[in-house]
Amino acid sequence: MILNQKQTTLAYRCPHCGSAVISLIGVFSLSADMIRMKCPCGKSDLSVVYTKDKKVRLQIPCFLCPNPHTFTISSQFFFETDLMAFPCPYSGMNIGFVGHKEDVDRALADADRELKEILSGEEFSSIAENRRDRDRMFSDPQIMDIIMYVIHELSAEGEIRCQCPKGHGHYAVDILDDCVQISCKDCGAKTEIPTDSIVSANAFLHCTHIDLE
Repeated sequence: MILNQKQTTLAYRCPHCGSAVISLIGVFSLSADMIRMKCPCGKSDLSVVYTKDKKVRLQIPCFLCPNPHTFTISSQFFFETDLMAFPCPYSGMNIGFVGHKEDVDRALADADRELKEILSGEEFSSIAENRRDRDRMFSDPQIMDIIMYVIHELSAEGEIRCQCPKGHGHYAVDILDDCVQISCKDCGAKTEIPTDSIVSANAFLHCTHIDLE
C-alpha cells in the first residue's frame, strides 16, 4: 500500500556560510518531538516542533540578528500553503520559507537579490562576520532585542526624525562596540543609543520618537 502523505518544502539561509538549506518535510515526520534541519557547515539549524494543539512552531536562524526567531502557524496551513515567508521582526527581511518547492526556490532567489541590493556589493561572508561580532558584543541578547524592536516600531510609525522633510529620510542602523547608531543616508544626521545596560534598554522602551542631529 502506498501512503500519499502531506509534504511541504522548508528553507532558510545559513547565517554563517550563506548556503540555502532546503528540506522536504512530511506530516509523518512531525510525529517526532522535534525535527532539526542542519546546514552542512554544522553551524546553524532550523527546528520544527509539532505542538499538542496541532500547531507547528519554527525556530529560524537570522543572518542579521544574533538570535533565531520563533514563528507558530497551524499544521494545516503549514502543509497546504503555496508559499509563506517568515520575516525578521526587526529588519523585515525574509529569513525562511515554507510551501511548494518551485515557489520556495523563487522566493529564495528573490530574497538573495534583495539582500545584494541592500548590501551594495558587500559579500555575505562580511555579514556573517558582523553577526559574529554582534554575538561577542552583546553579553545579554535581550539588550539587542529591546533596542532593535523599538527602532523598528518607531520607524514604522514615522517617528524617526532627521533634517529631511518628514517621511523622506532613509535610515541605516550600525551596531558599534558600545552603542547602536542610527543615521540618515541622505542628510547625514545621526544619533547613538547606548547598549551598556539592560536598565537603559528598558528605559528606551518608553521612547516615543528618535531625533537625529
